[in-house]
Amino acid sequence: MEGAERPFRATRRLDFALSMAENHPGSATYRTTRTDGGATVVTLHGELDLLAVPVLSAALDNLTSGARPDLVLDLSTVSFIDCSGLSLLCRARNRVRYRVGRLRLVTPDDGIPRLLRRTGLGDTFELYCGLPEALAGKQVPGAVA
Repeated sequence: MEGAERPFRATRRLDFALSMAENHPGSATYRTTRTDGGATVVTLHGELDLLAVPVLSAALDNLTSGARPDLVLDLSTVSFIDCSGLSLLCRARNRVRYRVGRLRLVTPDDGIPRLLRRTGLGDTFELYCGLPEALAGKQVPGAVA
């Protein structure tokens, strides 16, 4: 009988999480700008978590739908990333790679690179300490995850 209760409990938790996501305005915001060089800069603010991912995922899917997307994600003001936020970054990376584009992450401190290393994603992203370096394509020593 206990085995029958587990799926129900898991389903209830999932329903609760989905309900929270639908009724919550989100915990992250973003701003998109285009540069003269053709890169699209997305500046993310707040927490990249379960509540933020649906809106951000739709926006990033739209920005990575064309051929050879050139995307810079500025994570300078991101205060928290959970596994759904990491999944969002990986999805964007996969979509960009599939379309033979480029994805760069701006991470001025060591928090996000450390998270990427600990999750086995340390070598999968181009990391930069600042937006000017990312737009110029010049990685700063020590910024690589």
